[in-house]
Amino acid sequence: MSRLDFDFYESEDPVWNPALLTIPVPGIRKMVNMAASMEDVIHLSIGQPDAPTPPHVVQATVDALNAGQTGYTMDAGLPELLDALAEYYSERGGRALTPENILITSGATEAIYLALTAVSAPGREFIVPDPSFMLYAPLIRMNGGEVKYIPTRAENNHQLDPQEVIDAIDTNTHAIILNSPSNPTGTVYPRETVETIVQEAAYRGIYVISDEVYDHLIYDDRDYASVLSCCSDLDHVMVTSSFSKTFSMAGMRVGWLIASQGAIRKLRRYHMFTTTVANTPCQWGGVAALKGDRRFVADTVATYRKRRNRLVELVDETPFLEGYVPEGAFYMFPALPEGVNGNNVALRLLRETGVCTIAGDTFGESSRNALRFSYATSIENIERAFERIIPWMEKQDFG
Repeated sequence: MSRLDFDFYESEDPVWNPALLTIPVPGIRKMVNMAASMEDVIHLSIGQPDAPTPPHVVQATVDALNAGQTGYTMDAGLPELLDALAEYYSERGGRALTPENILITSGATEAIYLALTAVSAPGREFIVPDPSFMLYAPLIRMNGGEVKYIPTRAENNHQLDPQEVIDAIDTNTHAIILNSPSNPTGTVYPRETVETIVQEAAYRGIYVISDEVYDHLIYDDRDYASVLSCCSDLDHVMVTSSFSKTFSMAGMRVGWLIASQGAIRKLRRYHMFTTTVANTPCQWGGVAALKGDRRFVADTVATYRKRRNRLVELVDETPFLEGYVPEGAFYMFPALPEGVNGNNVALRLLRETGVCTIAGDTFGESSRNALRFSYATSIENIERAFERIIPWMEKQDFG
């Protein structure tokens, strides 16, 4: 880690808001930065699609630039994109949505930021699966909220037990965070799990905030249960997503948040004081993604499924790794033996084999003996990585 990183994350200089100290040094950034100084590194670390953006999406963005569509949109987003998203989700989720239920954001990251920071406050408790995407807990804690983790395990495919979630609810519980398919585990929650949690939350007046950015990356013809299709109304739900993973548009930074019209009105005001509006030309690219040919998505899912299958085989062949079959996204989160420090293993793997993975403690408190593998890379790279990982693991003594 560079001196600049240390100063930013660790300094207690009183000029900085103390809330910044709740933000950990990102494990992903640490590993990728270290890998950048090395030669012949194979990345199983990168959490973005490796396929190019569909040509018709790129062309629509270029056309918007050439047409002078470079000014601000409405604060809620480009009207044409709001209409397209409302139509798309109404058809996909089986419930009528209007543009007033949607806010366009600068990627799903801003959508998550708005949702969590708008409702976090001192004394409010949030139930979060462990492991989970590294963004949730720091944003809650920055605003004085408290995090109650619900651990999941590789031997159970990292499924979330809805009864454990219900039992964890108390008088301070303000919201439940869901992420299906999950980063870092690739787990897809069955419909009965989502329905049980959403219904109990609605009964108790608790928000469910659902990160559904990987909602199209589903394998083996599994049913996908969006919170939008499991709730009776939108009064206590917020759903975030983006084009980043589905259409390989990560750097184009167009996401959205879906909620009740009342919640969207409040969040629009908040959004105006954060990023103001999302990228205008890329919003036109988003319209093209929704309205145009979607064969790209089916082809991408087929490619990821093949990679997933090969990764599962290779993990099964690797000593000391306990795998499972991820059902979505492009991640696997195998466990090391109990008590083994995954951070040390990830660092040694990188230094001694040139394979970059992400340590489990990046994603939660109960995951210190795990590694995250991303298969958003070619089968050839996955094969090459395990040609190094398997012999290295065979030499270890984790007893």
